[in-house]
Parts: sequence; structure tokens; C-alpha cells
Amino acid sequence: MVKYMNRLIAAIEFLTILPLGKTKTYDPKGMIPYFPIVGIILGAMVSAFDQVAIRLWSPPIASVLDVMLLVVLTAALHLDGLGDTADGLLGHRSREKALTIMKDSRIGVMGLAAILGGLSLKWAGIASLDAHRSLLLIIIPAYARGSMLFGIRFLEYGRPGGGTGHDFFNDPINTGAFLGLLVPIGLSYFLGWQGVWLNFNFAAITIALLYYYKKRMGCITGDMLGAMAEITEALLFLLVSIRGF
Repeated sequence: MVKYMNRLIAAIEFLTILPLGKTKTYDPKGMIPYFPIVGIILGAMVSAFDQVAIRLWSPPIASVLDVMLLVVLTAALHLDGLGDTADGLLGHRSREKALTIMKDSRIGVMGLAAILGGLSLKWAGIASLDAHRSLLLIIIPAYARGSMLFGIRFLEYGRPGGGTGHDFFNDPINTGAFLGLLVPIGLSYFLGWQGVWLNFNFAAITIALLYYYKKRMGCITGDMLGAMAEITEALLFLLVSIRGF
């Protein structure tokens, strides 16, 4: 039990700014299955905050604050990856040039546009949520972080010399690493048909991103994993807010 708790704490430390103390061992492969659980924790915090904010302000304002809270809790980790990925991949550049650009700490126009666009889509989706607003705020961050597991499982790492995500690719992950996704999938049952729509879109977005990464780069990096989380989160919030669901 202590081993599993240490792995969860390590995953929380890696993906958030929550101060839980340092674990004694660094186990990248062991923390991977807990990514969706960290998403649940983040989502629960945002959902609880939203319950207060929406009583003080209109839904659009509360939704802006929800998005800002997610950024703060994650220290913009995935947003940084989204910006770097957009700078590197959105253009007619070779794989080597794209990898070099993504490693640059400076942000370009495409990266800035991607970040602003992603945050805007996320805000618009959250602001439009009506039914099951609280539950969707909990489970969509879990799906977003769960999408990274598929990138780790099905694509090769693009920086053999090292990088932010290098340690996650040392050994292949097995199907057991995906068990954490059963939590948001199980919770989606309470959404009815909206849950079916949510799971369909999660699968479609994940497959589309993996296909694009494979065709464009033939690999994945830590930045691209972060971009997967941000894109998945923004699109899921947007798509579940479609009228009729």
C-alpha cells in the first residue's frame, strides 16, 4: 500500500504544484498509471471551486476562474508543451528542425496562438456547460491526462539523448497502466448519453492525435505529451457542451 501511495504522490508532484512532500524513490514507470487519478484530484478541486465561484459571479466569469485555477495548479506544465509543440510542428519543417525548435525555451507566434486558442476553447466549453457541470469538471481533466498514456504506449520517444519525458519511455508500459482510466469511464456512466458522447470523443481525439504525431514526426516528446493533454481537455469541454447533450 505504501508503494502505491508513493507512486500516486510522485505523479501528483510531477503534474501539479500540490505540496505533498517528497517520495523516497523516483519511479517514472510506476507513476504513469496514476495520471488519470491526478486528473480526478485536479478536477475535484476545480469543481469545488466552481461551486463557490458560480454563486458569486455569472457562469462566464466563473469559467474563466476555473481555467485559471487549472493553469495555476499545473504550473502551466501542459500549456508549455502545447506552445512548444505548435512552434515546432505547425510549419513545413523537418523532424530534426521541429525537435530543435521545441527544445527552445522561447515561444513563437504559433505557440502563443495555440495557447490562447486552447484556453479560449476550454473557457467556451466550460461556460456552456449546464447539466452535469460539476461532474464534467471532475472527469474531463482525468481523460486529458489519461490521453498521455496512449502516447507513451504507442509512440517512440523522439529524444534518445534525454528530455522531460525520457524516463517514461525506458520500459514499455503494459495494459495494467491503463486501469486508472476506469475511474473517469465509470463516472461517465452517471452522465447518460452525454457520457457515451464523451467517451466517443475521447477515443476519436486520442486516435487523431496519435495518427498526426506518427505521420508528422514518427515519434513523441514530453512537449507533445503535454500538448495531447491540453488539446484533449479543451476539445472535450467544447464537444460535451454541444446543445442536445
